[in-house]
Amino acid sequence: MKLGSLKEGGRDGTLVVVSRDLGRAVRAVGIAPTLQRALEEWETAAPKLAALSQALDDGEADGEFALDMHALAAPLPRAYEFVDGSAYLPHVERVRQARGAEVPASFYVDPLMYQATSAGFHGPRDPVRVASEDYGIDLEAEIVVVTGDVPMAATPLEAAAHIKLVGLVNDVSLRNLIPAELAKGFGFLQSKPRSALSPVFVTPDELGDAWRGNKLHLPLLTHVNGEWFGAPEAGVDMQFDFAQLVAHAAKTRPLSAGTIVGSGTIANQDTAKGASCFAEKRTVETLEHGKPITPFLKFGDTVRIEMLDRDGRSIFGAIEQRIEPLA
Repeated sequence: MKLGSLKEGGRDGTLVVVSRDLGRAVRAVGIAPTLQRALEEWETAAPKLAALSQALDDGEADGEFALDMHALAAPLPRAYEFVDGSAYLPHVERVRQARGAEVPASFYVDPLMYQATSAGFHGPRDPVRVASEDYGIDLEAEIVVVTGDVPMAATPLEAAAHIKLVGLVNDVSLRNLIPAELAKGFGFLQSKPRSALSPVFVTPDELGDAWRGNKLHLPLLTHVNGEWFGAPEAGVDMQFDFAQLVAHAAKTRPLSAGTIVGSGTIANQDTAKGASCFAEKRTVETLEHGKPITPFLKFGDTVRIEMLDRDGRSIFGAIEQRIEPLA
């Protein structure tokens, strides 16, 4: 099933079940007012939501309406926790190479992860507003999973059972602020503003055989200003699967229902697949031409991030955003 949130009913939106073709929706009246509540009561809410989803796809749901993507907030307009990994080592290696930094040996056996901004997420059609182009505005096309309650010290096998939903994120980064922050030795803060989530999140069973080994085996497609930017294969070159990432986050603390865990920027060793962020594209250009050619995002630029199934149908809907100056 596919779940989203309308921009109504307060900060956490109103939970809706969305049809498989993303064309129609129905409010989850009487099941759960918000997606956060549904995740907290998943054992009882999920079967009811699944039944409503089936009725919607069969054309038998009371109160269904045509879905306007602009009416959607992020599926989770805010979350208790968002931890973002960096599971694609080609991305780690290239971006660190651009900073002149070594890749520690531990990165190949222990996931890299940081505590990201979770107090608010942009909706799929909301603009990205930034105070200055000089910050080095970048997109990062990623996959996320959403968990139920995960006990502390859960193993990857145990963690896999707590993955409830899958979606996409544009993890916005301000590249020119990152080096000075990391030089302090205390991690990201100003360089990681709010991110944007896909129109809907879906249950893993909705992905069919594309979801296997706790990875999503499909290309993640990015366009910038209507031009193809990249479509790396998400199931390739992923050093750590989502169960391992969730277990890593839960090593010393339990995770609350609604925790979002990110894959990190999708990247392949095969550079012909394109990139999922400008930092990586610029690094490849430097290796090939001696200097970066492509500038970071400017005001007025547009970004589109989407994943299609094997039949060319959008799974999560597209993140479509315009980069705008802060008013």
